[in-house]
Amino acid sequence: MRRVVLVLLCLLLPAAARAAERVDELSIGISQFPATLNPLIDPMVAKAYVLGMVRRPLTTYDASWKLVCMLCEAVPSFANGLAQKVTLPDGKIGVRLTYTIRPDAFWDDGTPVTTADVVFSWHVGRDPQTGVAEAELYRRMVDVRAVDTHTFVVTLDRLTFDYAALNDFEILPARLERAAFADPAEYRIRSLYDADPTAHGLYDGPYRITAVSPGSHIVLERNPAWAGSRPYFRRIVIWAVENTASLEANLLAGGIDMVPGELGLPLDEALAFAQRHGHEFNIIYKPGLEYEHIDLNLDDPILADVRVRRALLYAIDRTAISQALFAGRNPVANSFVSPLDWVYTTNVPRYPYTPSKARALLDAAGWHAIGDGVRRNAAGQRLVLTLATTSGNRTRELVEEVLQSQWRDVGIDVRLKNQPARVLFGDTMTKRKYQMAMFAWFAAPEDVPRSELSSDEIPSAVNGWSGENYLGWRDSEADRLMDAIETELDRPTRAALWYRFEALYAEQLPALPLYFRADPFILPKWLAGVTPTGNEYPSTLWVQDWRAVGRGAEAQAR
Repeated sequence: MRRVVLVLLCLLLPAAARAAERVDELSIGISQFPATLNPLIDPMVAKAYVLGMVRRPLTTYDASWKLVCMLCEAVPSFANGLAQKVTLPDGKIGVRLTYTIRPDAFWDDGTPVTTADVVFSWHVGRDPQTGVAEAELYRRMVDVRAVDTHTFVVTLDRLTFDYAALNDFEILPARLERAAFADPAEYRIRSLYDADPTAHGLYDGPYRITAVSPGSHIVLERNPAWAGSRPYFRRIVIWAVENTASLEANLLAGGIDMVPGELGLPLDEALAFAQRHGHEFNIIYKPGLEYEHIDLNLDDPILADVRVRRALLYAIDRTAISQALFAGRNPVANSFVSPLDWVYTTNVPRYPYTPSKARALLDAAGWHAIGDGVRRNAAGQRLVLTLATTSGNRTRELVEEVLQSQWRDVGIDVRLKNQPARVLFGDTMTKRKYQMAMFAWFAAPEDVPRSELSSDEIPSAVNGWSGENYLGWRDSEADRLMDAIETELDRPTRAALWYRFEALYAEQLPALPLYFRADPFILPKWLAGVTPTGNEYPSTLWVQDWRAVGRGAEAQAR
């Protein structure tokens, strides 16, 4: 609480006074602070949002959901000759891709981004002790070879439908990070991205990080080595205000200029805000590939029983939650694929609000109603579970209260154990120290969730806590389907595989689907160029296109 108060004292200044102070400065409020700034470690939206301004991925999906180059000159394809099928030593068919780094790509100390950085980054990502979130991608890259200082060839161990999308291959500055990687098991704590995040040479985007106040704010300034179009804003400050009510208060007071949809006000709070103050801001509601759900630790003996998992879902009135909180804008999820994705199917098991079915399933699982209202098993163990989410998110806290009440109605006692996002995602989920946790996935178009659902991607001490299968879901059919989907190039055949995968997920319920989110972007009327993507790659990747209109036009010349 004291940290939030300090942030408010810094931010709650008269709006006119602050606007006068920063005609060429943009202040952004987000609801989480990154657990790390290392691009390889711990998947967090807060980190991706910040790094979108200071780093450039090799490839990404843009707002039209098209695969585009950012750091490379051309997306490899069979048509342009930059992609070739190859037969691997084991007889399997792989693909060889040729990428060329843009000649105007420089780290912020003026050093060129080169293939030496690419090869080094591949070695970091492949090492099993590093603890990389997207380790599977690096393992698939069976060879990375530098042709010259800017051209390199990647050989992948399979030909997939999205073979050229190396979006999550994070390129690191080899000359700066090599020392930290001397002991791979210590890399995550020795990396300069955390040990000295303002060091020159870590960033190759339009901005660089010049100050970090942990848990509070991050300061970005123009990257002097950036060769692309010159960013309008001289300085951007990203404030983490983890209490969403305080986030709204700071926006109204002028302490912050905007709240992004990627990580800002939940939809219900934004709708209420729009009713009161919508005329003062530009508000964009962007439906997207964001899946709100409850992860379940399947190694927990209670949650290991699929009957209990189904009972938990039957006991939730998700339609009423969506209507009451989100005016129906957040459609109920029955599996993990959004209705906006072309591989979505309605032909999956559904769990409409039916408390009687929940009670019958709990009875069948050996959890019987006792006098105090909380079920017990034959050994006398009470049916008590814990649920965690990101503390300070008022909407999630409201949803938790509804869930707690509805589960209590069928005899399940749920205790709330909320944590700051940087703790929940930086330690609790990664090390699987939880029973149930409510949060969201951001996905790319037709995104195979291998890191989140593959049996090989369960974090553990043995693999350096890499992977994102926090559930501990081990299902041979799911693994087979993911393999088959990725390597099926015929779209109708691939769609059928997707439909079966979505149905399997809904049958087994390794997690409880809640709804798909529409994200509200609350922008000042003078800000132009912010384009929500609706996918996992943030709007900040195009921050160089943001500009002020009718506000301090002289800032561009400064």
